[in-house]
Amino acid sequence: MSSSSETQQLLTRFSPKLAFIISSIIIALMGITMIGFGWVPHLSLILAICVLLAIGLYRGLSFKDMQTQMATGVMSGIGAIYLFFFIGLMVAALMMSGAIPTLMYYGFELISPQYYYISAFVLTSIIGVALGSSLTTAATLGVAFIGMSNAFDANVAIAAGAVVSGAFFGDKMSPLSDTCTIASSVVGIDLFAHIRNMMFTTVPAWILTVGLFWYFSGQTVSADLSQVTVLQSQLIDSGLVHNYSVLPFFVLLGLALARVNAIYTIICTIIIALMVTYLHSTPSIEQLGGYLFAGYQPAESLELGEVGAMLSRGGMQSMFFTQTIVILALSLGGLLSALGILPALLSGIRDSLTSSGRAIFAAAMAALSINVLIGEQYLSILLSGTTFRPTFERLKLHPKNLSRTIEDAGTVINPLVPWSVCGVFISQALAVPVLDYLPYAFFCYLSLLLTLLFGFTGVTISRVEQ
Repeated sequence: MSSSSETQQLLTRFSPKLAFIISSIIIALMGITMIGFGWVPHLSLILAICVLLAIGLYRGLSFKDMQTQMATGVMSGIGAIYLFFFIGLMVAALMMSGAIPTLMYYGFELISPQYYYISAFVLTSIIGVALGSSLTTAATLGVAFIGMSNAFDANVAIAAGAVVSGAFFGDKMSPLSDTCTIASSVVGIDLFAHIRNMMFTTVPAWILTVGLFWYFSGQTVSADLSQVTVLQSQLIDSGLVHNYSVLPFFVLLGLALARVNAIYTIICTIIIALMVTYLHSTPSIEQLGGYLFAGYQPAESLELGEVGAMLSRGGMQSMFFTQTIVILALSLGGLLSALGILPALLSGIRDSLTSSGRAIFAAAMAALSINVLIGEQYLSILLSGTTFRPTFERLKLHPKNLSRTIEDAGTVINPLVPWSVCGVFISQALAVPVLDYLPYAFFCYLSLLLTLLFGFTGVTISRVEQ
């Protein structure tokens, strides 16, 4: 029997009810192992794949057939896997060129005692975009803001909400972000097309968040900015702060606005960043290779404190953890499709998904539910994107609507779940419980509300041209 006919037969064997039971078991297994036992997502994914392979063999599907479908799933996101290599290289290049450190240095000038919460939000937004990592931003700059909160007589919970909002704005909108790359690749669109489309919900959410933090302004007192001065001094001591160092960012922005392919844009940015690097330092070819692979590391002789942790980033190696999650999650998605579980689940709600609003609501709730049940933002993006991609195609909705939805309901919701990966990490790093900062992480839930509102009203919803 051929692979295609065998698979087709399997697709008809699962009822929506049975598919729901199996998927619930898989989610429960991953949730228990990751949340209860503290497993890394890779092990939980392998366990889920093993369970599905056993089900497939029991149902009569050959291993070769299932392996082919798993490979097909991986191929649907191969663009992200390749892109991560270049992003790792670019982060290292932007660090050693001074582009990111210079942006951070001038960003600290934005801190205002009177508008402390707005300062925290705006600055973490800028640094978040520059670093492309919400957790790094929260663990470094966020910790500094929490430390300054006492000097400013500020509410620590509100300050933490501002830090989380800004950090995840950066995670969502930065071309250096892994979640941003995954969301665009899993639905098959260009990275920068995805970022441009997200602005329709992200910019209003950002502005509304500034307004809400302005409402809480005036509750802080004037205080010295000694901690800010220390951070700026450490950045100067790194020898990376130069006005010309921001040139790679202008190249990146210009090519992105010109809609140049993401990989070509990143390659050009890397080249310019390397050229800028040799204007203020002369790393050997051996050192350069080490930075590009393992990430930039400031000289050990420099005592940079917290800034040293901020600058030690990038490199191809830093992407391996995320790349392997993507490969395993896409394999899981391919296996779920091969066994007919995803098609059966969609068939149960297919008749109700007749409009953009309902489709976007369903995709958003799927991403949100995976965040709550499993606590993993990567899986919320990958599984919901893979599941609802055929639905959006059937409704002639442009895939960028789906990538925006799963970011608004996946990436930025994870830090609001107390047992999630981001929630646990941030609460420990900032020493502020998730439930304390949750009411003030305005940007995170405003993004979700706006994407649902736009979905039902049709505002900013793009359709595929006939």
